[in-house]
Amino acid sequence: MPPFSLRRDPRVQRRWLLRALAAGALGLAAGSTPLPLVTLGPQRQPLGCAPHVGVHTRLTDEVEEWKIKRTLEMVREMGAHWAVEYFPWAYIESAPGRFDWSHSDLVIAHALRQGLQVVARLGFVPQWARPADTATSFLPQERYSHFASFCTRFAQRYGDRVRHYIVWNEPNLALEWGFRDPDPEGYALLLRRCYSAIKEVVPQAQVLGGALAPVAAAYAGPLAMGDLPFLARARDAGALESMDALAVHAYGWSAPPADEPGPDRVNFRRTEVLRSFLVDSGAAHLPVMVTEAGWNDHPRWTRAVRPAQRTQYTRDAYALAAERWPWCPFVAMWAFRYPWPQNSYQDYFSFVTPDFLARPIYHAVQDYALRCR
Repeated sequence: MPPFSLRRDPRVQRRWLLRALAAGALGLAAGSTPLPLVTLGPQRQPLGCAPHVGVHTRLTDEVEEWKIKRTLEMVREMGAHWAVEYFPWAYIESAPGRFDWSHSDLVIAHALRQGLQVVARLGFVPQWARPADTATSFLPQERYSHFASFCTRFAQRYGDRVRHYIVWNEPNLALEWGFRDPDPEGYALLLRRCYSAIKEVVPQAQVLGGALAPVAAAYAGPLAMGDLPFLARARDAGALESMDALAVHAYGWSAPPADEPGPDRVNFRRTEVLRSFLVDSGAAHLPVMVTEAGWNDHPRWTRAVRPAQRTQYTRDAYALAAERWPWCPFVAMWAFRYPWPQNSYQDYFSFVTPDFLARPIYHAVQDYALRCR
C-alpha cells in the first residue's frame, strides 16, 4: 500500500523530521518574542470645545491592556471629556477582604492619562455577600455595610483621582434589585450608607443617586416601578440628603431629542421632568447628570431608528443639553464599545466595533465636539 510504504521510506521520514524541527523552532521563536509593551503614554488633555460630551465605555470585561488603552484614546479623540465605567464589586472583592485592583487600576490610569473624568458606577454583588441561588443584583440589607465598606476601600485607593460615584443601577427595576419588588426606602438606606462611606474618605467627591430606568406610569408593573413614584418615596426616606447629584437615564427610543417632555412620556427630555421634581422638592441645588442615554439603529428592533436619524439625534441631544440644561454637567451616551459582539440589538448602541472600527456616529459626534478646532 503506497501510504504505508511512504511512511517507511527513510528519506521521507527524514524530510518530515526536518520539517517538524523547523516548525518547532519557529514556534519557540514566536513564543519567546515578548508581547508589545503597553505604556500609559504622555499626559493628554481633553480635545474640542464640548466639555459636556461623555460616553459609557463598557470596559468591564475587556481583558487586554492595549484594548483598554485604545478604547480610551478613541474616546478622547472623539472629543468626549467624561467616561462612565462600571466597576463590579464581585470582580474586585471576590472573597471577603481579598481585593484584586489590577483591572480597575488599568482602566482608571489609562482614562486619566487621556485627560478624561471618570464616573465610577459601583454594584454587582459577589457570591459570598448574597444567599445561594440569587442574582448578582441581590443585596440583603444585612450586607449593606459590606457594600459600604467596599465603597470606602475604592475611595481610599483612588482618592481624588475619581471624583464621581454612582451608587447602584436602576433600582426601580426588579431585574436590578435581585428580582424582588423595587424598594425605594431600602435604596435610600443603601445610598445613605455609601454616601457616608465615600465622603469620609474623599469629602470633595460627588455621589450620584438614582440612576433610575426611565419608566412612565403607563409602563409600570410588577417588574418595574415608575421613576417618579420611586424617587418620591426615596426622597421621603431621605435620599436627596444623601446625594450630590441625581443620575438620570435618558433614552430617546424612537423620538427625536426635542420631543416634548411629560410625566407620561419616555424620551430624552424626560430629564427635564426629573429636574422639575428636584426643584419642586426643594433640591434645585442638585445637578442632574445623564449617565446613560442614546438611540439604537438596529434594522429590526421596534424601538430603533435609522442610522442617519441616530446620528442626527445624538448630535442634537448633546447640543440641546449644552444650550438648555445649565444644571446638567454632562451627557454620557450608551455605549461606546463592547469587548466582543453582543449578537443582539445591543450592538447597535455602540460607537465603535469590538475591532475598533469607528461607526459613522463616531465621526458625526467627533465633528460636533471638535468643531472649534
